[in-house]
Amino acid sequence: MEAEWRTAVDSLNRRLVEEYSGNEGFLEELRSVQSDLGLLYDGRPTIPFLRPHFLTREQYDSVMAAAESVAAAGERLAEAALEDDDLVDRLGLTEMEKRLVRVDPGYSTVCANARLDTFFADGSFKFLEYNAETPSGPSDQRQIEIVLGKIPVLQKFLEGTPHWTPKPWPKLLQTLVTCYREHGGKERKPNIAIVDWEGVETEPEFYVLKDYFESMGFRTLVADPEELEYDGEALHAGSFRVDILYKRVLIHELLEKYGGDHPIVKAYEAGNLCMANSFRVKLLHKKMSFAIFSDPQYQRLFTRSQVNTLAEHVPWTRKVEDAKTTYFGEAVELLEFLRRERDQFVLKPNDDYGGKGVVLGWECDEGEWDDALEEALADSYVVQEKAPVQQEEFPMYDEDVSLESLLVDFDPYLFRNSAEGGMVRLSSSALVNVTQGGGQTALYVLEG
Repeated sequence: MEAEWRTAVDSLNRRLVEEYSGNEGFLEELRSVQSDLGLLYDGRPTIPFLRPHFLTREQYDSVMAAAESVAAAGERLAEAALEDDDLVDRLGLTEMEKRLVRVDPGYSTVCANARLDTFFADGSFKFLEYNAETPSGPSDQRQIEIVLGKIPVLQKFLEGTPHWTPKPWPKLLQTLVTCYREHGGKERKPNIAIVDWEGVETEPEFYVLKDYFESMGFRTLVADPEELEYDGEALHAGSFRVDILYKRVLIHELLEKYGGDHPIVKAYEAGNLCMANSFRVKLLHKKMSFAIFSDPQYQRLFTRSQVNTLAEHVPWTRKVEDAKTTYFGEAVELLEFLRRERDQFVLKPNDDYGGKGVVLGWECDEGEWDDALEEALADSYVVQEKAPVQQEEFPMYDEDVSLESLLVDFDPYLFRNSAEGGMVRLSSSALVNVTQGGGQTALYVLEG
């Protein structure tokens, strides 16, 4: 089937370019729709593409099953870390984070919602990062489908092609309410506060979610952390009582600014706040979690099935340190090995986002790589083996329409460790990230 649908998609690409090249009025309409829907990042449309990303049902089911296996391994890692101070130290938590991860969030799963950043290539895939803290984009599928619905050539193609689209945004709401019930919440329709710094680039998404939550009967407020107060019983933003805090503010940013002296922290530690995701997700969000996943000395933490999944789908990852380790069974001096083989590796901060601080060894000369290694040693970094990534042609528009070969990053969403849909990011750069200038599109799953 794959060869057949590849041929069909290639034909669709050509038709889209032929139909819409030079049609500035139509392209401006697509830009305007995106602006109305809040699909802008730093003022630019994030969907400069004329079609979705397609996966076959077999491909989709395969990556979803593997993502759920990795999430289950993450639960076991978190459980082990809570009983092992050395493992917590290995993950690289700060003292304040160590204190907060030991507070029971009030519900059973470590991650209420998460995202696994994933590269496909050569018929397989690799999970590169576990965004276990504040994964963005669960409502974007819905919004992008509206944009793509304005493209007649695409719609005609879809009418004759059995397909379906995932629905991550209802799963998000269901997850938040389930966590609230486990936490002991009794309100039939609890109030939801979406909390992040005012003016962040992802803010339009919050209002999309607000509209959806309210359409389902849940009063919702978008709030800055500065607006919140704790009265000893509940968290409030003015007269708005917060029953569920959908936390989009990053933990390390909140703690760097306020330490433990913030109403969120106080209410959470007192057991009076249902917050998703909780502070406990730091155990998995740290990129060192992948160093644990991929190091044979920690296989005892996981089931045999999870060990097999991790071996197949998690790239070799280690903490950057002056130490001996193994590389697929071979003993190596880590720093010497990395200096010799820089073309195969990438450096990543243990706790950052949006591609910040990432250094691609294959884009460095020897001196630049040595400097990057020294900086990584002085801070908290991991090194990860380069993962192959597929390139695919997409009809893309800016001033006009052209067919571009782009790197594809498909990132499954997890809701209480159950996978549904994902973010699709496209870029001409090796760093596939919307914050670094990439774009996104929707996912359509082909049946048949």
